[in-house]
Amino acid sequence: MKELMDYISSITSKELTVAQVRMMHPLILAYIGDTVYDLFVRTYLIFTNDVKVHQLHLMSISFVKAQSQSEALHNIEESLTEDEKYIVKRGRNAKSGTIPKNADVTEYRWATGFESLLGYLYLTGQEKRLCEIAGNILQAGQSND
Repeated sequence: MKELMDYISSITSKELTVAQVRMMHPLILAYIGDTVYDLFVRTYLIFTNDVKVHQLHLMSISFVKAQSQSEALHNIEESLTEDEKYIVKRGRNAKSGTIPKNADVTEYRWATGFESLLGYLYLTGQEKRLCEIAGNILQAGQSND
């Protein structure tokens, strides 16, 4: 991931500081965090399952739906640093224009906090922490099936 960030930085001639990322709108952090988590989930499922694409898609939904992300965040909440809790809180409190039809508003807000955290970790280059959080969630989710 660092190579990707370095490449993007080289072709845009821009770098993001931790302070800049910290001050980004939480929905922007959630926007990229959603994609990062989706990539983690899909990659994990490909490594751990030899099934057809449709089955992979159905399996991925169990991880990426708002309810699952909300639960995942609650399960790791006590292990978060104060900085990470701050990012989650900002994401959770961000006013989104829409709520998915299959999501409870409270769960959706917590899921947005979760995605904001992952986006923050990704954009600030905290790959080890990002992998630790996402990996633990994926392994716990797979064992619950």
